[in-house]
Amino acid sequence: MPDNQEKKVEYIELIYDLIFVYLIGRNNSILHYIENGFVPGEVFLAYILCSLAVIQIWNFSTFYINLYGRNGIRDHVFLFINMYLLYHMADGISTGWQKSFYQFCVAWGLILTNIGVQHLIEMKNHKAEPWVLEMLKRKAVIIIGEAILVVVHMLAYSVSGVSVAYVPILFGIVVTILSGKISMLVPVDFMHLSERAMLYVVFTFGEMIISITPYFEDKIAITPLYFSAMAFLIVVGLFLSYEVIYNKIVDREKTTNGTGYMMIHVFLILALNNISVALEFMREDEVELLPKTMFITGSFVLYFICLFMLGIFAKKRCTFNAGFYIFIATVGISFFALMFILRSLMTINIAISVMYVMGIFVILYRKSDLQEEE
Repeated sequence: MPDNQEKKVEYIELIYDLIFVYLIGRNNSILHYIENGFVPGEVFLAYILCSLAVIQIWNFSTFYINLYGRNGIRDHVFLFINMYLLYHMADGISTGWQKSFYQFCVAWGLILTNIGVQHLIEMKNHKAEPWVLEMLKRKAVIIIGEAILVVVHMLAYSVSGVSVAYVPILFGIVVTILSGKISMLVPVDFMHLSERAMLYVVFTFGEMIISITPYFEDKIAITPLYFSAMAFLIVVGLFLSYEVIYNKIVDREKTTNGTGYMMIHVFLILALNNISVALEFMREDEVELLPKTMFITGSFVLYFICLFMLGIFAKKRCTFNAGFYIFIATVGISFFALMFILRSLMTINIAISVMYVMGIFVILYRKSDLQEEE
């Protein structure tokens, strides 16, 4: 940013982010195909890869807007083009994804190309800033390079019938992390970046709220009333834990390139998507007990791992020490063990989930309060 004023989240960014709410719902629907008691491996892999591809697009767009967005006509045009392409990408997400493979991949590649071209065009505005030029050039190479790999992926699939979608996704993740040093020379507006990440998390929680609505069926009966209350408390506890991290612990005035913060959010949002689907699975008898218990337990643990990794960006007085991490890890391992041992007792199982989620929230809240008093 050329000045020290906080960059505000614009309306166009919120509208753009809302498209991803639709994408989240479409992508989660992939896992509704059950075979032999759980989701087939190739379908689950398609779900993971689609999730990462979508979140990665949002990540690239958010960085560009944060660093170079001016809320002008050019920004609007490029965003609206991407929004249109995202609809086609969403339409290509389905259980029978092989039928719409090319539609999904063409939209994916064009969106990446769109974002890469934005970086190339922006270079003319920074001719007197060599480090900014270098960063723009590297970012354009990464994004357009990933778009090229999407094309290679399509060609490989047409010849062999085997999807290698993980290649462009891993390329984008790994090369972005490796380019972190040069990015440090052009720090982001962390207030704006962290707010955009928070809003995407909130939208993801919106999808989770929708996913637990079946728990409220037959409200008169005791068991549905119990399970609906437990499911609601799980969502509340997860949300409050993130709220404490965002509002009380993360230093939003920190000077950073934002790469690590956003990369953590990629997997945090993936974990939240998994929890939404896992909560639906817990009600379905056709899904076998062991895999669905492991799925929801693993999703909880991944979410909290990502949440505590955000401690890297904590205020100095709010940093987590090694003893705290050991304690949290012990709690997580105990939770995992109890969920596995008591997997056949669903009424106890879901209560343990509530105690774990709410327990983490209380720990975070008390810790942040004590550190503020100091």
